Amino acid sequence: MTGTPWLTILWLVPLAGAAVVLLARQSNPAVVKTLGLLAAVTTLAVAAWVTRGFEPAGPRYQFIENHPWIPSFGTGYTLGVDGIALALVVLTAVLVPLLIVAGWNDAGDRPFAANSYVALLLIVESMVLLSLCALDVLLFYVLFEATLIPLYLLIGRFGGPRKAKAAVKFLLYNLIGGLIMLTAVIGLYLVGSAAGPATMDVRALTTAMRDASPAVSNLIFLGFMFAFAVKAPLWPLHTWLPGVATAAKPVTAVLMMAVVDKLGTFGMLRYGVGLFPDATRHFQPLLITLAVVSILYGAILAIGQSDVMRLIAYTSISHFGFIILGIFVMTTQGQSGSTLYMVNHGLSTAALFLIAGFLVSRRGTRLISAYGGVQKVAPVLAGTFLVAGLATLSLPGLAPFISEFLVLIGTFSRYPLAAVVASTALVLSAIYILWMYQRMMGGPVTDGNDRLRDLLPRELVVVAPLIALLLVLGIYPKPALDVINPAVSHTLTTIEQPDPAPKLAEGPAR
Repeated sequence: MTGTPWLTILWLVPLAGAAVVLLARQSNPAVVKTLGLLAAVTTLAVAAWVTRGFEPAGPRYQFIENHPWIPSFGTGYTLGVDGIALALVVLTAVLVPLLIVAGWNDAGDRPFAANSYVALLLIVESMVLLSLCALDVLLFYVLFEATLIPLYLLIGRFGGPRKAKAAVKFLLYNLIGGLIMLTAVIGLYLVGSAAGPATMDVRALTTAMRDASPAVSNLIFLGFMFAFAVKAPLWPLHTWLPGVATAAKPVTAVLMMAVVDKLGTFGMLRYGVGLFPDATRHFQPLLITLAVVSILYGAILAIGQSDVMRLIAYTSISHFGFIILGIFVMTTQGQSGSTLYMVNHGLSTAALFLIAGFLVSRRGTRLISAYGGVQKVAPVLAGTFLVAGLATLSLPGLAPFISEFLVLIGTFSRYPLAAVVASTALVLSAIYILWMYQRMMGGPVTDGNDRLRDLLPRELVVVAPLIALLLVLGIYPKPALDVINPAVSHTLTTIEQPDPAPKLAEGPAR
């Protein structure tokens, strides 16, 4: 397998699929969607093949590809995956085919709409996969920013009544973050060049940054972190997310929250902690504080929402807070839990948001107060919604529980107060999920809900795999952790950050 450029094939398949879909302008929309689905399923097969060949006990980065890009700048087309990137590659490859099926009717009857809609989904997938595999900082930056274009078009062209405002706000926030990150990339290049031959390879820069002055490292770190905090999103840079979640199609919102926004937390782990360990330790108290604020802020505001889609968006802000908390406590349990949380959040958010989207498409409103008694007329829809909701509140036995548990354990070993405060979100999440379910699914059937259809076969094809994965990873997360743990250990070893020694209470003298 070493001679085949599997990572290049991985991102080229969806890109080629997008090209085929765009060229098939006169084809029947069903044919266009089928071609897009075939490309996404093929990408999943390639991701499965890469996973099969990945050796958790082997070198940190595997499937290495290295070709010159801009030699005078020291940058190249350098690809490789570790266990952290591989987990997110698999998540992306699993979700996109399901999203294409979920959004089968989203494009409407406009000419060329189906072609552009499916092609944009595949282009986003291609860019995200290449971003996750990139070992060159400039290559990662270009793709990190390039994902804004297809997402802007998906929001602005296919969204709801407030799509234009939401798309512009999304673009402006992320462009500002990207511009600040560009200055950090330039600063990183200058520091790396001063330490030796010009390079943008993250592996070489990890060594070069050790000789940089603390002031310079802190400034460059903040430049990267600002962009990642916008993308993640981290309070107080989160305000673009709820608007996009309500204005965009559910498929687009899931693509953004479950897939693209993970580039922010992935970037924090690989390029923030990995390149700037001293700066990370310097700003650790601030970042942990912001993460805890995000956890509580998202959970509290979710309780007060009257719009079901907006409520789910605020739950994501809370969950991203947990992910960021796990990253910056810099313990094995915290970072392993954080990486697993990225995967589990993607699955649970996709399930909850898509099922809510199916319900909204039937009723025509996002207001929670418009529903009631849905479990009596659409029991399968209500039942799957409940499972997805329970996963969102991290019920034991469902996938997010073990990742949230690991984050809290990892946090408690170094920052017990932060862990205790963050744990209060467990109670808050139970309030907003169970109260939402009670108002929407329980009680007597509200006027207008008596003729709601249950999940259709196409919708079951989307929901069933997500529910199955939430159950399997909740009961048996070992395969995922076996891939993630060695990569986390590599990261902490590289930055010379050992886990804190256990503290045992002294017993009475004998």
